[in-house]
Amino acid sequence: MSNRTFTMIKPDATAKGYTGAILDQVIKAGFTVKAMKWTKLTKAQAGEFYEVHKERPFYGELVEFMSSGPIVAAILEKDNAVSDFRKLIGATNPAQAEEGTIRKKFAASVGENAVHGSDSDENAAIEGDFFFSRLERF
Repeated sequence: MSNRTFTMIKPDATAKGYTGAILDQVIKAGFTVKAMKWTKLTKAQAGEFYEVHKERPFYGELVEFMSSGPIVAAILEKDNAVSDFRKLIGATNPAQAEEGTIRKKFAASVGENAVHGSDSDENAAIEGDFFFSRLERF
């Protein structure tokens, strides 16, 4: 089990000015930021990042959305990082997310759900490598 996970604060949340509040909640939950950057994905980059969903009906909309504005990408560290972060962000559908979770507080819909969180240790490593070189990690 790894003690690192990957997250992105998505374009809907950055556009609404939620970046600081989300990062504050993450840090208060005991996560340490090991790498972070403010960036904007091109459609090609968003397509590559979400390639696992290429055959799904929502893929095109997802690529459009994720390239529509700036995101904040980050590698986070904590014991049981992946599972603890998934609990912190809540269900994909904010209407089903538990009170106090990031998605309950900041997400508008299933499509605009404020934040991405890795679903496994393996994907956390792959996703972190997509955004960060070894020189950008601490």
